[in-house]
Formats: sequence, structure tokens, C-alpha cells
Amino acid sequence: MTGARLGFRLLSVVLLAASFVACQQHQQQDSQLEELYFPIEGSVGFDILRAGSSPGVQSWDATYLDREGKTTKFRIELPVDAGDASFSSSGQGKFLAEAGSDPIPLLESLKTALQAKHLPRSAQKVDVLTFNFVVAGQHQSRSPKGLSGNPAGNWRSLAISFAKGKGELLLNINPVIHKAEFSIRNPADADRALAELAKVL
Repeated sequence: MTGARLGFRLLSVVLLAASFVACQQHQQQDSQLEELYFPIEGSVGFDILRAGSSPGVQSWDATYLDREGKTTKFRIELPVDAGDASFSSSGQGKFLAEAGSDPIPLLESLKTALQAKHLPRSAQKVDVLTFNFVVAGQHQSRSPKGLSGNPAGNWRSLAISFAKGKGELLLNINPVIHKAEFSIRNPADADRALAELAKVL
């Protein structure tokens, strides 16, 4: 009789563990579905891949591909808190130029999304473009209306501006699904934002 009870208890434990694992897998699948990227009005998305790191800095290679197969490439560098993988709450980041990049595809898409009036006609090219940022939101998820903290997700939103506060826009990043986007913040700053980005794209 004792052996039968022990066997029953062992079976119960096994079934409980299996149920727990199945529940966890279901939750992970739901989370993955919520994290799928889809474009929304006022934003332009692009792919990012981790490009290694150095003490206090995370880097991503960014690629935007248009319908004609033309590619805009650049690199993003952001500071992270010491001993933590989280972005610093504020600071300076960098966009770095990449060889072989065609700036027109991304600039044309941004002109429409950010409601800019003109494409930059001439830009003084630089290898590194520094920007200031403040974290506007973190652990956010995506909906057709934009980013939200309910439910929680892996998106982080940075409000960025260039030298002397020129050209404000949002840089939203989700390293988990390898996606990022530029998003509208102030239409009045759109032309200045494009002029700054054109220097490094």
C-alpha cells in the first residue's frame, strides 16, 4: 500500500512539472507573438545586430533596406550602466558612418514619416555624429497606437537631440527582436533632424 501511495505521489509530481513547463512555453510563445514588429504611422523601422561591446558601451549595426533593394547602413553606440546591461537613463550616444551606405532610402522614408518638408541637399559628412538622449520609456510593448508599458515588453524609447538641441526625434530599440526605429517627436524639428542624420548615413 505504501508503495502505491509513493508511486501516486511521484506521478502527481511529474504531471505537475509537465503542466508547469507547458504553461511556461505557452507564456513564452505569447510573449514572442507580442514582440513581432509592425510599422506604425510616424515611424521608420530598421534591423539591428549586436556589434560587440566595450566597457560601458553597447553597439549595433543598423541596416535599412527599401523595396528596390537599396541599403542605408550605420552603427549605433549607447552607454550602459556599470555592471548592468541597461541603457544609462541619459547621456551621449553616437551614430557612426559605415562604408557602402546609400543615405537616400532611409532619408526619403524619414521625410514622409517625420513630416519633414525637404530632403537635405548637401551635408558635410562626418564619421561620428554625437547625440544627447534621455530614456523616455523602457520595458514597453508595441501596439498599433505606439509603445506602452502595459503589458511590459522589450522596447526602450530614447528621446534624442543633436548639437545645441537641434533635431529632436525618438530612437526606439528592441535588441531582443533585432529591431529599432526612428519615430516622430516634434514635426517642427523634422528637417533639422534629417539634416543632422544625413551627415552620417
